[in-house]
This record gives sequence, C-alpha cells and structure tokens, in this order.
Amino acid sequence: MSENELSHLIIGAAIEVHCELGGPGKLEELYEEALCCELQLRGLEIERQVAIPVLYKGRKLSKSYRLDLLVGRLVIVECKATESDNALYQAQCLTQLRLTGLKLGLVINFGNKFLKDGIHRVVNGLEG
Repeated sequence: MSENELSHLIIGAAIEVHCELGGPGKLEELYEEALCCELQLRGLEIERQVAIPVLYKGRKLSKSYRLDLLVGRLVIVECKATESDNALYQAQCLTQLRLTGLKLGLVINFGNKFLKDGIHRVVNGLEG
C-alpha cells in the first residue's frame, strides 16, 4: 500500500474518531488512543510513541523525538487537540520525516470544530 493510499485510510479513521468523541475540549492523548483503536479495527499496523534518536556529529543525544503514531511503517501521524493550528506542528513533522527518511506525515488537530480544517499533509520528497 502506498503512502497516499494509507493516508486516506488514516484520515477516514480520524474522521470516525472525531464523530464519535466530538470536537474540541478533550485531551490530545484521548484522541491519540482512540485513533489507535480505530486504525487497529481497520486492520492497520500501528506503533505508538516511537522514539527517534537524534545524532549530533555522529553522537547519539540523550533526548530523542517521539512520534505519536507510525502507521504501516510509512506514515507519521502527529495528533493535536488545540484551538488553533500552528505552523510549528508541520515544521516538527517535517523534521521527523527527515530524521526517519519517511516521505509522508499527517498533522491531525482534533481541536478544530471541523476536522477537515485540522488535517495537514507534510511531505518529504513524496511523488504522486
């Protein structure tokens, strides 16, 4: 399955979570866990809170990035639950893509009244 095909399934699952739990006002961790459940119900492989090591001049730093979700070993999903979107979220996702060598990330802000307004694709050399 391609990154784009997988992203459509992830977005569908996120919409289902948003419909079931409702919009703004809940904790980010709650949406993240519910999204994990929905993705698993749809038969997708997920990894949660994946540590990504950071190297500095060949040395591994003691702190690492944490991906909220890695779906199908292809797509990074960053879950947010804030009133407004912030370009910093997409920049952080792009950094994660570069560190992992992956090509597609989704920043999903469940805090938006309409989830479609809170979904942002972040690409790192993805074609098509």
